[in-house]
Amino acid sequence: MLDLALFGFVMAFFAIGLRRPFLWVLAYCYIDILAPQKIGWSITSALPISLIAFCAAFAGWLLTDRKKDVRFTFRQFLLAVLLLYCFWTTKTADFPVEALEKWDWVWKALVFAIFLPLTLTTRLRIEGTALIMVLTAGAIIISAGMKTALGGGGYASLYFFVNDNAGMYESSTLSTVAIAIIPLIVWFTRHGTVFPPDWRVKTFGYALIFACLLVPVGTEARTGLLCIAVLSVVVLRDVKRRFAFLAAGAALGLMALPFLPQSYYERMATIGSHDQDQSASTRVAVWQWTLDYAAENPFGGGFDAYRGNSFSYRMPVLVEQGGTTSIEYREVVDTGRAYHSAVFEVLGEQGWPGLCLWLWLHALGLWQMERIRRRWRGRTGHDEQWQAPLASALQVGQVIYLVGSLFQGIAYQPFVLMLIGLQIALWSYCTRLDSQARDARRVRRPQAPPISGGDAVAAGAGALR
Repeated sequence: MLDLALFGFVMAFFAIGLRRPFLWVLAYCYIDILAPQKIGWSITSALPISLIAFCAAFAGWLLTDRKKDVRFTFRQFLLAVLLLYCFWTTKTADFPVEALEKWDWVWKALVFAIFLPLTLTTRLRIEGTALIMVLTAGAIIISAGMKTALGGGGYASLYFFVNDNAGMYESSTLSTVAIAIIPLIVWFTRHGTVFPPDWRVKTFGYALIFACLLVPVGTEARTGLLCIAVLSVVVLRDVKRRFAFLAAGAALGLMALPFLPQSYYERMATIGSHDQDQSASTRVAVWQWTLDYAAENPFGGGFDAYRGNSFSYRMPVLVEQGGTTSIEYREVVDTGRAYHSAVFEVLGEQGWPGLCLWLWLHALGLWQMERIRRRWRGRTGHDEQWQAPLASALQVGQVIYLVGSLFQGIAYQPFVLMLIGLQIALWSYCTRLDSQARDARRVRRPQAPPISGGDAVAAGAGALR
């Protein structure tokens, strides 16, 4: 029954797109985030619905969409260069077969991120895309939050719609995304137009925020706790009553402490002592190996180059002898460990040029959103009060992702690349409006009256003096 319902919903999405082709863009966002083909087990999984939506989105835009307000920005150019560079490193990869497997989904995510801003030329389209992203991720988040609230959860034991530890269904990735979309949810409770922000929208939004905060608890992802801390600090910039906000946050944190399981305390305690935790120790060792590898291979080793790593490190082990407990340091040898960091992922796979492109792409996004926030926050005109808050929400979400990505290999996460596409679209939209406003002011500016013959002679004589 579930498979039939999923299939019917996707087919309805495709059918409505025959009348409004832009909906095929939203359909691809929905499919790429939720992966209904993995949830279903018969009809839905039998059809290549992701490929169908991907092709339909491009075809609908090429054949029916107006191209009047379309702009190709510098960030899209950076994405295109990164795409070509990844293609080259894939062709010269250390592990060609494994590299092709990752390339198979990375190129689609990059191409769609380049394409998405070309379709988002109006406020309704920008808002609709952001809404689909939030609600689709929210479907997974609500399920995880309910299981956590009902007593489930635990590290690597909180099950989602699918038993697949990849993409959005990886616990640390979901925790990062859940916290990153909280500013967007708040924006919808204040500035949304698809669903006007009445009491129902606000109630749902606040409940979804609560579910987002439960995800790091249910997954016991240390990255999630770090992202919550980053969110608490960054939002102080836009909060009017900062001391009240900090006091309320501290009170809620203290109230939640008695309800947290002991396993959560034990796992969070390893954040500050990487040498006491094998997972953290391997990350540090992998990062050191990646730096050495990049020194010898400055252009990277292609996707999944980490498979060639091999290193050893010392780990403390508790040993009980008689009635006493002692600590012994034993040497641990490990091979083929993943990067566990987007920065080192890009460095190992695309080398220093790829890392420069990736960092440039994100730094430019932070700068552009800050420019929009500063230039539009004081405006009071009609339809001019939503741009600055949306830019701030997208910027905060990107900051949370960047901090969370320091400890996860999610450099090419499709959801984040869609977020970048939203930023590019908002930048193009605001730039276009500013340009139109400047042109309108030039037209309204009164022209100087024509100078008569006598006045012209006098003016010339004055100039000669």
